[in-house]
Amino acid sequence: MAGFADSFRNIWKIEELRRRIIYTLGLLAVYRLGAFVTLPGVDASILKELNAGTDPGNIFGFLDLFVGGAFQMAGIFALGIMPYITASIIIQLMGAVVPYFQKLQREGEDGRRKITQLTRYGTIGITALQSIGYAVNLQYSTGQAIVINPTFFMITTVIVLTAGTIFVMWLGERITENGIGNGISLIIMIGIIAFLPQAFYNEMRLTENIFIMMVEVGIWILIVAGVVLVSQGMRRIPVQYAKRVVGRKVYGGTTQYLPLRVNAAGVMPIIFAQSIMFVPGTITMFFPDSAFMQQFGSWFDPYGGGTAYSIVFFVIVVFFTYFYTAIAVNPREMADTMKRQGGFIPGIRPGKQTSEFIDNILTRITLPGSVFLGLVAIFPTFAMQAGVEPNFAIFFGGTSLLILVQVTLDTLQQIESHLLMRHYDGFMKSGRVRGRRM
Repeated sequence: MAGFADSFRNIWKIEELRRRIIYTLGLLAVYRLGAFVTLPGVDASILKELNAGTDPGNIFGFLDLFVGGAFQMAGIFALGIMPYITASIIIQLMGAVVPYFQKLQREGEDGRRKITQLTRYGTIGITALQSIGYAVNLQYSTGQAIVINPTFFMITTVIVLTAGTIFVMWLGERITENGIGNGISLIIMIGIIAFLPQAFYNEMRLTENIFIMMVEVGIWILIVAGVVLVSQGMRRIPVQYAKRVVGRKVYGGTTQYLPLRVNAAGVMPIIFAQSIMFVPGTITMFFPDSAFMQQFGSWFDPYGGGTAYSIVFFVIVVFFTYFYTAIAVNPREMADTMKRQGGFIPGIRPGKQTSEFIDNILTRITLPGSVFLGLVAIFPTFAMQAGVEPNFAIFFGGTSLLILVQVTLDTLQQIESHLLMRHYDGFMKSGRVRGRRM
């Protein structure tokens, strides 16, 4: 503990690191303040009465989690950074099937710059469409006069929400460039963290037995430790590079390692699967008088779906883990790059056999990663059925927990790099943070 405190004090001794952290915290504070600024034309008093609580079990509660409550409060950042994430996912998926985007991915820095620009344009289009749907839902689904002036409300809402999302995207880029950590990820994480104190307080208030509360916290810590372990887990494949002489210098002749992560897909499989699981429940909202549709929607209810919901959710997460890993990791490209650089895996021929070897290894290590990811995805459902308050149960697994863990690890890795560059000890001397692996 003393070493941790010393490392924390060392952060403030480094002027550049101190400036970056303060800059990051300042921009995140600006983002959080924007969540409490209500859209023009919305009666805040009526909105407060309607929003006594957000149901985390539907699609709107899911979106509200990522924007720190701004969706529920009709804030100017109600759509948050999610349209940008959606545009990024679309561009990434198109990179796997569209030759133009595949070409851009191979063009290095110029290609990345073009992809970033296309992502920004896509963000504007997606935000405009989503803001129209948000305005219609806010104006007509509440059944009350929540909108003061309906005539211009649609136009102003589209303009303000689009500008708000673009501003949030700009904040994220500035944090990435001048702050510490990945700005987009930190913005999502700060929105999730905003729910944690109130959720924890509600759970303490509803749980009268302090022993049960301690058990819940202990289980939560174990789950977090497991997520950290799997997130950092990887298989290192030895790669030998042949010696080559350039001028008077000799390059190569050393053994390096190709790291393959156990969970190469990250949090994306749960986001995809959860989006699909929310679709039936969202559709049944439009058929309140249909007994069949209500019964159908109950099968996909995280509160009452029971075993059927958990099994379907688990299978979908496992499927999307393999699907997204196949998109994110290209064994053939790895093998070609290794061959061009004069590297080879001992005992494996360069080229096609290397590609097949990497693909087989990736398939095997993805299995335990996908199973663990599926279990993490359904942990909140089990917690709800065990009596944990829903808003607190979502932190026992799923998207929220994975984002919190992975963003924290990535940010710690960057802080570790700054500390090690200036010969300070980092937070994790055991080497668990990859930034310490030399």
